Amino acid sequence: MKQELLFPYLETSYRRPYPKAVNVASVPQRSPFRYPGGKTWFVPTFREWISRMPLTPRLLVEPFAGGGIISLTALFENLVQKAIMVERDEEIAAVWQSVVNGDAEWLADRILEFRLTKENVLDEINKDHDDIKHIAFQTILKNRTLHGGILAEGSSFLKYGENGKGIRSRWYPETLATRFRNLDFVASRINFIYGDGLQVLRDYAANNDTVFFIDPPYTAGGKRAGSRLYKYYDLDHEYLFKVCESLKGDFVMTYDMADEVKNLARKHGFEMKPIAMKNTHHAEMTELVIGRDLSWMLDAPVIREKRAIYKTKKRSQK
Repeated sequence: MKQELLFPYLETSYRRPYPKAVNVASVPQRSPFRYPGGKTWFVPTFREWISRMPLTPRLLVEPFAGGGIISLTALFENLVQKAIMVERDEEIAAVWQSVVNGDAEWLADRILEFRLTKENVLDEINKDHDDIKHIAFQTILKNRTLHGGILAEGSSFLKYGENGKGIRSRWYPETLATRFRNLDFVASRINFIYGDGLQVLRDYAANNDTVFFIDPPYTAGGKRAGSRLYKYYDLDHEYLFKVCESLKGDFVMTYDMADEVKNLARKHGFEMKPIAMKNTHHAEMTELVIGRDLSWMLDAPVIREKRAIYKTKKRSQK
């Protein structure tokens, strides 16, 4: 006899993801990064979440900032008053530290004057700099010339890129310079913290006027897959969910559609809803949005998995 585990509600959810996958070209590009796992596709959903709040939140905390598109969108569009961006990766942190320290204009000028060749890139990224703004420039240079924008050890240069342009295919000096100069308009409203996102969540857990956008390193593929994308990929997901229970302000989390994640959401009493997205290869996928109350996602079916239904089937006889 063969037992088949069925989740009828979940199967329905997979067929009707919310909403249709976003065309990221329609979203203003505020971040200078090409970031693996970036959340440009989530921006319209984030706007919807904030717009349904009775009052404009005073503060947004993004404990795993990465490319920072959510915090930047929130600030440029005045969806929140201030943002706390947290990042543990020292290279990515150097970029955000440079922005809040007033060096965005210097980075813009450095990008415009740099002559991009593979030899020049190798010469620049192999220099041993101590000051943050030079490390920031090295980071942007690597992010824009390495495959997939991946900064983790072992990442290689783009070989072909768009239309066979190789490392030039993602290097847009004028566009990048403009993005950095624009960041000066919101830099004073950013509190950047180079450190542990979980600790910052705990520090602001009691604040009622604070909201949290939480996009942790995903579980899919295990540690081996995570190590290919990020330097700091290992995270205690169980503890993260426990911390989220203690938050007084509202929060949303984005996660991969993994059994481990769904089990944690059920255990801590959170709602889950599927959402369509496209990865860097333009393949449409389904991810999870998790929160206490996702009723603001009006068109999205709630994933319900409280009770697994087992159906017994006889094995077919040949």
